[in-house]
Amino acid sequence: QVQLVESGGGLVQAGGSLRLSCAASGSTFFINVMAWYRQAPGKQRELVATVNSAGYTSYADSVKGRFTISRDNAKNTVDLQMNSLKPEDTAVYYCYCDRRFGYEYWGQGTQVTVAS
Repeated sequence: QVQLVESGGGLVQAGGSLRLSCAASGSTFFINVMAWYRQAPGKQRELVATVNSAGYTSYADSVKGRFTISRDNAKNTVDLQMNSLKPEDTAVYYCYCDRRFGYEYWGQGTQVTVAS
């Protein structure tokens, strides 16, 4: 069992920055991919960024060049640095991870609101 707890959400002006953090606890040793998803009202949940255990990252086209995902395997944390925020980035952001034997885990979500 893995528990994921997000923090760092809030209200920010367009063009500003925000850093989200996610702390994993429990059976964290064999976690492979960690990721951030987001879901805006009336829209489906979308993948924002991923990082695997080797440090390889990927990003949605909509956030490339603005967001950076990072991972600290020793501390079992994954962060999302969000720069040049736009109103369309407003959403609930969810932390995600998977580990051996096909288990998947989700955080409770944290609200990010970007004011125009």
